[in-house]
Amino acid sequence: MQGYSQALIDRASRIRLLLMDCDGVLTDGTIYFLPSPDGSVAETKAFDCHDGIALQWIRRAGIETGIITGRGGLAVQERARSVQMRYLVEGRTDKLASFEEILADSGLVADQVAYVGDDVTDLPLLRRVGLAVGPSNSRREVLQEVHWTTPSGGGRGAIRDVIELLLKAQGHWDDVMSRYCG
Repeated sequence: MQGYSQALIDRASRIRLLLMDCDGVLTDGTIYFLPSPDGSVAETKAFDCHDGIALQWIRRAGIETGIITGRGGLAVQERARSVQMRYLVEGRTDKLASFEEILADSGLVADQVAYVGDDVTDLPLLRRVGLAVGPSNSRREVLQEVHWTTPSGGGRGAIRDVIELLLKAQGHWDDVMSRYCG
């Protein structure tokens, strides 16, 4: 696998669950507040289509996914539903406690989990997982701690980068490509 270190490939080959932050990872961190005629305000976010198709591929390969986010909202719930994520933890800033609950539910150990985070609130979890990843536009403190930095930024294909790494390391990439390339 050209472009990846053997240590990174070894870590990626063990992953059975991909967890991620939302704002700054699945999105570029922008939050849109949309006013309604009745005076209420709705919050929404933009998600990357390349990430979306890759989240379908990884599910077919038998790797579960989930979000652990301090914010959440209807847009996040819909994204998690539409790509059939197993886990969605919203509104909890203690991400490590949420992670421990997910480990207990999944029956996995920390080395079998990858986490993608972009900010200092993600550091405790990034230090605990088997594969810690930061989008290229992550905070400096995150980039100093992760095992790998994606070529793409958050909300711009970072999750697609991670999923391609996982699928290649686990021998599923050719199956994905055969669907489209014959």
